[in-house]
Amino acid sequence: MTHADPAMFVRTNTAVAHPSLLPEMRLHLATEVTPLWEATEATLARNNLPPPYWAFAWPGGQAVARYVLDNPEIVRGKRVLDFAAGTGLVGIACALAGAAHVRAAEIDAFALAAMELNAALNGVALEGVSDDLVGRDLPDIDVVLAGDVCYERPMAERVTAWLRRIAAAGTLVVLGDPGRAYLPTTGLERLGRYAVPTSLELEDRTLRETNVWRLLPG
Repeated sequence: MTHADPAMFVRTNTAVAHPSLLPEMRLHLATEVTPLWEATEATLARNNLPPPYWAFAWPGGQAVARYVLDNPEIVRGKRVLDFAAGTGLVGIACALAGAAHVRAAEIDAFALAAMELNAALNGVALEGVSDDLVGRDLPDIDVVLAGDVCYERPMAERVTAWLRRIAAAGTLVVLGDPGRAYLPTTGLERLGRYAVPTSLELEDRTLRETNVWRLLPG
């Protein structure tokens, strides 16, 4: 397993497929027939590779992307940030919905490579950003969107505190969450709800009820 070229690694270890909730989109994803599906964290660690979160269309991201495609007015003509972008599917949905500019933030080099490949597959352009943006002001962003960022307490608390401050500055903040443990219990306005088919290899059930929330200022 080589990782000298992230783009080649993505191409070699994924297959082009449609996310379950997004039939109009194609992404490089791990499937039952690709090596990444059976790769364990121990195997990845031995090869000095981070867990391949970028290789899966997580339910929170799928729900946000579906909401954007069904309600394009929330991003049309606007400058958007797909935070913790993973596959880039939310950013791609924003571009397809007519966003003026799409920035997709990820600190994983493999995710950045996957996002670039996925954007090309769907005929759109994303600006990939590898910086850790948490804590920074975003004066040039109108909408921040994020899927599945509340699965670990430290990250969830740090990110939601920052995003509430961003929301207080007038930016629309949209979260997709399939019932993760550390989603805030207050300060949320539901925008939509979707039943997202999932795999037992990734989740504890085959269907995840997933909400799309507007995060309100703190």
